[in-house]
Amino acid sequence: MRIEQLQAFLAINETGSFQQAARTCNCTQSTISRQIQSLEEDLGISLFHRHHQAKLTIGGERLLPHARKICAEWQLAHESIEHLLAGKQPDLCVAAIHSVCANILPPILQQFCHQHPQVQLRVTALGSDRALKVLKDGLVDIAIVMDNRLFTASPDLVVQNLYQEPIEILMSADHPLAAYQQVPWAELVKYPQVVFKDGYGMQRLVQEQFSKQGSKLNAVLELNTLDAFRGVVRQGKLIALLPKSALLDIHHDPTLAARSIEPTPKTGISLSRQVVLVTTTDRLQIPPIQFFCDLVTQSSNK
Repeated sequence: MRIEQLQAFLAINETGSFQQAARTCNCTQSTISRQIQSLEEDLGISLFHRHHQAKLTIGGERLLPHARKICAEWQLAHESIEHLLAGKQPDLCVAAIHSVCANILPPILQQFCHQHPQVQLRVTALGSDRALKVLKDGLVDIAIVMDNRLFTASPDLVVQNLYQEPIEILMSADHPLAAYQQVPWAELVKYPQVVFKDGYGMQRLVQEQFSKQGSKLNAVLELNTLDAFRGVVRQGKLIALLPKSALLDIHHDPTLAARSIEPTPKTGISLSRQVVLVTTTDRLQIPPIQFFCDLVTQSSNK
């Protein structure tokens, strides 16, 4: 059973004629006849008395209300898809890491809302791993996260590089490491650290870097907000490795300091992270989602 067969069935019932139904459906009378014949074969019952005027049989009368409901639902579904492709979606959901929510997204959100006032924006701050999971589960449309190729290696995902930023050390203003302009790795590893909770890309990046350098990470506390990091670090000897964008306003706080890290001794490469935008190929067909992605990409290139 196909929708065209039901539409032909309804058109014949409304016009009382195979010929008139063909005009309504913009096809030939022979096509209408074949559609009804095929439908009758599928159902195993005759649907019309074929006299000078086509009238429903008892089988046709039983099918009629169901055919109307099915065709009405199909029309609603078709209109819903048309609205989606025209950008008339009710909302757009974004999951992003905390520093992106705080520093990158505010002007983008304002510009998007001005361009698409009918779309309700929903933004959630999440760790990278969690953000990618809710994207794959279909709970959000876009994830802006630290790059993790193990999570994004899928033909259904589109990954756009946004920017790379250095990792710096957050410490109290009177911390011994504050005496350095660039902290040597050998000095950094001497101090206990506050790290992000499991599921955050920064935790994985820090652990991997310590492993590469053959050093032991002394993680004594796990947190998940930048305010919490600052409050704990402010108290004493604990330090935290954080992306530079999370420390932009540190100079306004005389109790805190941020220092860069010397290139690591084994690789000579400075510690940094890559931030990417991830969505799915089908979502990029939706105008508001494509527009939002373009705004984020353009902003990161400035």
